[in-house]
Amino acid sequence: MHPCIMNALTEAQTALAALIGNTETQRAIDIAGHFLIDTLKHGGRVYSCGNGGSMSDAMHFAEELSGRYRRNRPALGAAAISDVGHLTCVSNDFGYDSVFSRYLEGHARDGDCLLAISTSGKSPNILKAVELAKSRNVKVIGLTGPAQSPLAQAADVTIATPGGQFADRVQELHIKVIHILIEIVERELFPENYNDLPV
Repeated sequence: MHPCIMNALTEAQTALAALIGNTETQRAIDIAGHFLIDTLKHGGRVYSCGNGGSMSDAMHFAEELSGRYRRNRPALGAAAISDVGHLTCVSNDFGYDSVFSRYLEGHARDGDCLLAISTSGKSPNILKAVELAKSRNVKVIGLTGPAQSPLAQAADVTIATPGGQFADRVQELHIKVIHILIEIVERELFPENYNDLPV
């Protein structure tokens, strides 16, 4: 058996154990969950954005809210900034740094919420989206790797999951955090879906 298999599993286990032992990050997840609940309770919309694998995570997050997570319930207002027409148009006309902020300029309103995902916390287009969001009174949840990064400093709440030397361990923790956020939202807005499940 190739040794990288056990190495990868052990690294992932170590990263998850660090997250389990980090009460500050757990509090940040709880705060972020309540940002989302407050937004959705008051008729706001939730947006998400990221690059590469983080784009996939942003899409996964949005579809779990607008579609279905564990059990059927009404759709929630969520969208990932991932439309190919928009991304290519804005990249061509304004530059790639504007792809997410331009979308928010057209869609985001006071009381909405943005999940901004960047494993490095340094992506220029993510930081520009955060700046635009805050100018519209849109709450910003930063999901990143390093606890000290431009995104961590700019977000209203930062969930930092340093998972190792490379982005893959960080992304593995990000999907765990995303699922927890969705569960927090569902347990508050649709408690009947969890009556027979442990807290």
